Amino acid sequence: MNTPTLAPHESLELHEALNFKTLCLAKSKLMQGLVFDQELKALMQKDVIQSTQQITELQAIYARAPFQAPVPNSPTPITH
Repeated sequence: MNTPTLAPHESLELHEALNFKTLCLAKSKLMQGLVFDQELKALMQKDVIQSTQQITELQAIYARAPFQAPVPNSPTPITH
């Protein structure tokens, strides 16, 4: 059974969403060092965890794009 591929416009929109989530993740991760309020820091950490999960899900869908492009195995090194 063939796995359906994404249409080119769907692939581009997914690529944009993946880039946006990666930038949001990096921003939340970096800003945690500047925040002193523990509630806000916990909320930002929750966002980091959820964003990482969402990026993983988007990467799985992105693998069905009709063009050949490498799919990153993990977010940018700044999140580690």
